[in-house]
Amino acid sequence: MESKIAKSIGMKYSPVAVVLTDKKPEQAIQFKEGRWGCAVSMLNAAAKGRTAVFDRNTFGCLGGGTGLGFGNQYVNFPAGIEYFISTGNKEFCQTEIGKNVVRNMPALEHGERYVKNPELAKKFIDSLPMVDVLSEYIVFKPLEKLDEGEQPKVIIFLVNPDQLSALVVLANYGRETNENVVVPFGAGCHTVCIIPYKEEEAENPRAIIGLSDISARKQVDKDILSFTVPLKMFLEMELNVEGSFLENEEWKKVMERNI
Repeated sequence: MESKIAKSIGMKYSPVAVVLTDKKPEQAIQFKEGRWGCAVSMLNAAAKGRTAVFDRNTFGCLGGGTGLGFGNQYVNFPAGIEYFISTGNKEFCQTEIGKNVVRNMPALEHGERYVKNPELAKKFIDSLPMVDVLSEYIVFKPLEKLDEGEQPKVIIFLVNPDQLSALVVLANYGRETNENVVVPFGAGCHTVCIIPYKEEEAENPRAIIGLSDISARKQVDKDILSFTVPLKMFLEMELNVEGSFLENEEWKKVMERNI
């Protein structure tokens, strides 16, 4: 599937399709079972032409399993995810079990400090739109490599600020309202999978700007953010390219500095 949007905004990377399937793609890259990995690194690889696959044993980390849509994996987090993303759990880290865990997860002792306290962190986790997909696999692949009849659940654009500006304008171009793009707080994988999955259920779904997750930033270039849309919204935006500002000189002038 070729994208008019990608061509019109001069994307460096391919849009990435997220596909739920029971068929494992051939020659797809995949984390080893039981080994840590960041789903955003796989997203970056897909944007550069690879196909990546995840299943319930190879989602990389508990946050990735949750964010991709393999159910609430945070219930398996040692000492509570609400402590890890806030102020840490020193008491647990002083136990025999905790001493072993903290060797591989030093942030557990003092916390990532992304949320002010464990109480607020728990409310954040409880507010997430947990999804438990019915498919065996979740696949990241370049949009143009979709097989015939293959339908993505969401499409992810990895874009720089100029391209992001164009996508925000285009997302609102054919709508009666002007709040059709949101920037929710969440892990990188939350913002490219489960939060956009939830938007898919709306009559007029919104686009999600993501990868503001500090821990995921090192997996992508410094000027890159994600812009994720459910398939329904992607098709709407594709139809709106022709006749829009993307064909005007003002946008073309901005594009020149990205060539």
